[in-house]
Amino acid sequence: MRKLTIFSFLFVLLIGNVPAQAETWQPSSGQVQVPIWPGAVPDAISSPKAESVGPMIGHGGWTQATDVSLPTMTVYAAKGQNTGAAVVVFPGGGFRILAMDLEGTEICDWLTSRGITCVLLKYRVPNGNHHWDEKCQCSITPKVPRALQDAQRTIRLVRSRAKELDINPGKIGVIGFSAGGYLVAQTSNVFALTYKPVDAVDKLSSRPDFAVALYPGHLCRSGGTLDPSIRVTEKTPPTFLLQAWDDPVDPICNSTLYARALDRAGVPAEVHLFAKGGHAFGLRDKEHPVSSWPSLVENWLKEIGML
Repeated sequence: MRKLTIFSFLFVLLIGNVPAQAETWQPSSGQVQVPIWPGAVPDAISSPKAESVGPMIGHGGWTQATDVSLPTMTVYAAKGQNTGAAVVVFPGGGFRILAMDLEGTEICDWLTSRGITCVLLKYRVPNGNHHWDEKCQCSITPKVPRALQDAQRTIRLVRSRAKELDINPGKIGVIGFSAGGYLVAQTSNVFALTYKPVDAVDKLSSRPDFAVALYPGHLCRSGGTLDPSIRVTEKTPPTFLLQAWDDPVDPICNSTLYARALDRAGVPAEVHLFAKGGHAFGLRDKEHPVSSWPSLVENWLKEIGML
């Protein structure tokens, strides 16, 4: 009996020292997450870490996904009367992690309740785009914009499946938060392929038909200038911008500089700047007027003929 007890103790000790298998982010029951690339991921990360998901504090608690090397999209069908519009959602996270519920699934719940098909993108992180590097205490722009590649591919993929998804291929927009707001600006202005085409889907346009950026980051560069890679033209889609003046993470110049560029190019834009709200409030702020943003977006979408 004593030998069995010792053996059991050693077995438990050994098992306890085996690292648990990292879990990947999964949508709620009934939703299907699918890869956006049909085969090998272009410019794949060499020796990637295993994707993981876990809880984070702040804003009532939220879920982060990190070390994403296999990008996916999850389609949430419109509820009630289908408007024919679709929105691709880019969660924020500084291109380090992804806020999958706060700026992802919760946004899809709101959009689908308004008859809009929602497509949640889980793009590659970390370092898949312009980001702050803690080691050098500096900003780095990677040579390969993996997050932008994933965003472009997803818009094209949604457009290719318009009939299957019961949406209008001319009513596909994007919405992004913080770093995701930067992806909104990139997809709104960078239409050339940022990767080698992999199939017929890549012959379609990646230009969104409308764009919504909430508390965007990475646009305002040193000296208070707009990121030079963002070249706004008359081809840039109608855009909605919203940010809080007291944002402690991304300064208000991210919205104001981009708004001025849109104005100079003659691009229809709606801009809302609120005194309070901070950063990463998503749909959870109930204390400030900034919480009215969903109805503002809905009214704007009706104004531009998308709803």
